[in-house]
Amino acid sequence: MDLWESGERQISWAARSMPVLTAIGERFGLERPLDGLKIAACLHVTAETAVLMGALKAGGAEIALAASNPLSTQDDVAEALRSYGIAVHARAGVDRSTYYRHIHQALDLEPDLVLDDGCDLVNILHTERTDLLEHVTGGCEETTTGIIRLRQMAAEGALRFPVVAVNDTRTKRMFDNRYGTGQSTLDGIMRATNTMLAGRTVVVAGFGFCGRGVAERAKGFGARVIVTEIDAVKALDATLQGYEVRPMAQAAMLGDLFVTVTGNRDVIRAEHLAVMKDGAILANAGHFDVEIDVRALDELATEVHRGVRPNTDEYVMPDNRRLLLLAEGRLVNLTAAEGHPAAVMDMSFSAQALAVAWLVGERSRLDPGVYDVPEEIDHEVAKLKLAAAGIGIDDLTPEQEDYLHSWRVGS
Repeated sequence: MDLWESGERQISWAARSMPVLTAIGERFGLERPLDGLKIAACLHVTAETAVLMGALKAGGAEIALAASNPLSTQDDVAEALRSYGIAVHARAGVDRSTYYRHIHQALDLEPDLVLDDGCDLVNILHTERTDLLEHVTGGCEETTTGIIRLRQMAAEGALRFPVVAVNDTRTKRMFDNRYGTGQSTLDGIMRATNTMLAGRTVVVAGFGFCGRGVAERAKGFGARVIVTEIDAVKALDATLQGYEVRPMAQAAMLGDLFVTVTGNRDVIRAEHLAVMKDGAILANAGHFDVEIDVRALDELATEVHRGVRPNTDEYVMPDNRRLLLLAEGRLVNLTAAEGHPAAVMDMSFSAQALAVAWLVGERSRLDPGVYDVPEEIDHEVAKLKLAAAGIGIDDLTPEQEDYLHSWRVGS
């Protein structure tokens, strides 16, 4: 009962900052676009996700939810969701085998649609639960990491149903990836370490939308920011924005705090760990616990002190240097903090909800592959968010419309 009441309070608090998704849920309750459909979801089990689940259930869906990160689950929210009639297979702090067992349990629903955050659920469907593929008619993917994997599956002809790339909307990349990740990542780092960023050297690995957000927020706190990149255009962009750009081999010797935001593995490796300063802090804001080579860190260390602070483990190197790993190398913003603010997830999950409804109507006409969210959904979400904030914008005049759609009018 205590967990349920706490979860109810968390969900209610999140919903206050999610007016767009709340309005969509009310609309779904009247229109029932998901009536009779089963949805298996693998998402972070947080209060914001609970508001999304409520909207989908209001639309008529039967839902089974597993966690997309074993350290991000809010147990009180999970308990409250169960009271809503949603099957939740998640618990904070489970081991890897239990994490995957929970995904299998969500798939036992035999879903018509799937929602994923990182492609683990879709991967299991295509490798271990292929008997269920005939039931699945479509899905949505929430993250950059997941979209990378799905596009590779599609390129190899392995993807068996259409998936909507919710991550790739303009609103998601701008509001969620850039501003949300930037704020929540530094929030998690400061909660875990109580460190001061002003005057420190922060190394940001990756200058995509998420990395850009982390770099901007760190710079705003007064840090010296070094960016590492493999993409020449992004590296040039970082340079022109005033950041120092170096290879990781050089940055490793200079950084006080390292944040990986790439979606790839082994971004920080043994050779980088070997030259880092005493007291260097390692944090991941990408997706999986592979961006920092935690296995190499274990092998290099002569001692490991777990929990020197909440979500902070200290690794002692042979030369007595101490390296601090946050959140076991998993998502620091969701493990050491609460993830993105609810106002951020309002837009991301609103696009997700509308994309699900669109997919239901279009799935019979879509071949297997990765599809962009229709632009009108992106614009609808942005307009609803502006309206909720009391912000108005201009409309084109008829003359302006004509000018933009005619090649006959000269300058």
